[in-house]
Amino acid sequence: MRHVLKRAGRGAAVVLTWAGLMAGLAGCTGAELDVGNKPRSPEDAIQVVPEDGAKGVGPEGPLMVKLPSGRLERVKVMQVEDGRPTEVPGVVSEDGLRWNPAEGTHLDLSAKYSVDVVALDGHGHRQARHTTFTTQIPERRFIGYFKPENRSTVGTGMIVSFDFNREIENREAVERAIRVTSEPPVEVVGHWFGKERLDFRPREYWRPGTKVTVDVRLRDVEAAPRVYGIQQKTVAFTVGRSQVSQVDATAHTMRITRDGAVLATLPITAGGPKTTTYNGKMVVSELFDVTRMNGRTVGFGGEYDIKDVPHAMRLTNSGTFLHGNYWAAPETFGSENVSHGCVGLRDVKGGSEDTPAGWFFDRTLIGDVVEVVGSRDKRVDPDNGLGGWNLDWKAWKEGSALR
Repeated sequence: MRHVLKRAGRGAAVVLTWAGLMAGLAGCTGAELDVGNKPRSPEDAIQVVPEDGAKGVGPEGPLMVKLPSGRLERVKVMQVEDGRPTEVPGVVSEDGLRWNPAEGTHLDLSAKYSVDVVALDGHGHRQARHTTFTTQIPERRFIGYFKPENRSTVGTGMIVSFDFNREIENREAVERAIRVTSEPPVEVVGHWFGKERLDFRPREYWRPGTKVTVDVRLRDVEAAPRVYGIQQKTVAFTVGRSQVSQVDATAHTMRITRDGAVLATLPITAGGPKTTTYNGKMVVSELFDVTRMNGRTVGFGGEYDIKDVPHAMRLTNSGTFLHGNYWAAPETFGSENVSHGCVGLRDVKGGSEDTPAGWFFDRTLIGDVVEVVGSRDKRVDPDNGLGGWNLDWKAWKEGSALR
């Protein structure tokens, strides 16, 4: 499936949960798992305040989770803005229908929060919901939301990416205030995509074992007339082993190469004739044990709505995933392209480590590279996900404000 924001006629992939929580649910029995931001009916809905995508939330909220009937099983509210996730303390009511922050809790300003909920509705069906919101940013201030997370271990294709909450007019000053260094040292250069996004990468993929430090010194930097930064922090991550997977859409195979040696070749299904898969180098940016894919989000009507797509690995912002597929016939994999733009690996309902999808998912890091060849589609745009490796070094450096 593919959720396309930039071009019509594609499938959809709407992420509605997070990997760790769903992994914890994998062994549960006695309840049907129904994952989605739009549950079955209003009377069963998990209700989160503030609404998904809300901006400018005050330090005292409002913040709550409630359920008309059933029972809240897990509620996790995290501050995720600066790469050091911290949990907001809270309490579930005795009847299990409501979660509120602990007394005296105040939210940080200029921060991004995620809300993840698992609940049993009044019919005994298990639901999950994932929402995000951002808190107030002081007037005339700007911040950058960035990846990867602090102290994470990533694949060799990881790109350091900043999304700013305001348009940046003085791009030179902002780029100069962010320093990305590595050990062993390599040249790392920034590249602007428009006025709100700045990515950093070296000339070639990172060497395994490299330690990368991101020094953010945006406090009091003037990004636009009378608009100043407030961030002053240092984060670091480690580059793990090298893994590059080449998907051949014509041969219906994916060859996984680990540290220069072929680890395996798996049968796949890619995008069908009318919904082809992008060519080019894409980087895994998110991992989900289970997610929902709904064609309605991109005008497909009721063509498909799969609430429990297993082993989903995001490749682009527009919704290209590499994911497990349990609904296609086993003989499809390795012989036919039938998806709506994603790359599918054979799986079973609920997911299993013993399937090709489960095996690959367990061996994947955020930052791993997946390159598609042999498709009749165009090459993926360099700003669609972490697609910057599709620009050569000369073109990449030309996108720097410091050149």
